[in-house]
Amino acid sequence: MQISLQQLFENYLNKKSIFVNKEALTIKYTPYDIPHRDKEINLCAQILAPSLRMERPSNLFIYGKTGTGKTVTIKHVCNELEKVAQDKKIPLKVIYLNCKMRKVADTEYRLVAQLAREMGVDVPSTGLPTDEVYNLFYNAIDNEMIILIILDEIDQLIKKTGDEILYNLTRINSELKKAQISIIGISNDVTFKSNLDPRVKSSLNEEEIIFPPYDALQLKDILDSRSKVAFVNGAVNDSVIAKCAAFAAREHGDARKALDLLRVAGELAERENCETILERHIDEADEKIETDQVIELIKGLPKQSLTVLYSILSMDKIGSEDSENHTGLVYNIYKNICLKAGLKNLTQRRVSDLINELDMMGVISTKVVSKGRYGRTKIIELNINKETNEKLSKIIEENLNI
Repeated sequence: MQISLQQLFENYLNKKSIFVNKEALTIKYTPYDIPHRDKEINLCAQILAPSLRMERPSNLFIYGKTGTGKTVTIKHVCNELEKVAQDKKIPLKVIYLNCKMRKVADTEYRLVAQLAREMGVDVPSTGLPTDEVYNLFYNAIDNEMIILIILDEIDQLIKKTGDEILYNLTRINSELKKAQISIIGISNDVTFKSNLDPRVKSSLNEEEIIFPPYDALQLKDILDSRSKVAFVNGAVNDSVIAKCAAFAAREHGDARKALDLLRVAGELAERENCETILERHIDEADEKIETDQVIELIKGLPKQSLTVLYSILSMDKIGSEDSENHTGLVYNIYKNICLKAGLKNLTQRRVSDLINELDMMGVISTKVVSKGRYGRTKIIELNINKETNEKLSKIIEENLNI
């Protein structure tokens, strides 16, 4: 007998949760204790400490792969810095902006407008000349104070707006009479600075800190620390923590991936009314996260790429008389799907290029094999399971109206 949704929700509210603070397993959470980052914490603190004497600290650039503790470290240091400043009545302001957020930093106007809003200025989303927005920001900050601007994912900002914005922000200091600005840039791309204009590099005059990836033992310590905050006692055991850490260590030491795995595993366990997380929940969480990432990636593809992928998915579902799926078969199916979707079909060479792009994204794998006197052909294999195939097929069918 199927229960009503109302009863389901009431049962959920009455059920004892294995979570105490789920946010401790997300990037929103800034822990007081950050394992295995003492060296980096001290370096950041030493570089930024002059702000407590009303001296402008050097611009700081932090590099490292995703999930190496860059953001959580600088947030922790700046939180402590603000506490001391507040206690000593030192005029210090920290502004944190995530440049990956479209509404914040996809244009120079939006970024500077957001900086002005952080200083209490009401700036419209559009409509003003960019120079005027700079003036609003400039007028709002020209008091005796030190401002630390943290630009997380700064490489994404430069890709969208160009590097002129960095030059403009650093040059503001020469015009300010009382305030001083320092920029803290965070990037996953270690080569980010090499692509900047020499004039911008010169104006930055920054210090750099590189965060190395975590190993499995370090990830285990991080998970152990966070799990004590996130779960009730007894919900997680050492073998689950160790497996979760091992899974994340193979992904270049990504602590964010490890925390996501543990969180999703907890959610799966809770849905099954389990009081403890089992090792199989980690396996299921790993598969679910990977599937969700693939689906999000596919949703953003243009229609022609979706049509090519749908051709491969269709071929994999129905099977073919040939023991191997190759580009010739894909192209024949692709032409039929274009006809149904009302699209003009591309040349076989262009379709082959789109197949290469799908290969680079990791959705499929391709290899070129020799057929002797029949020439060479590209063999295609899907890197997704049957369940993901079904989900992607439905998404693409809706997108293409077929």
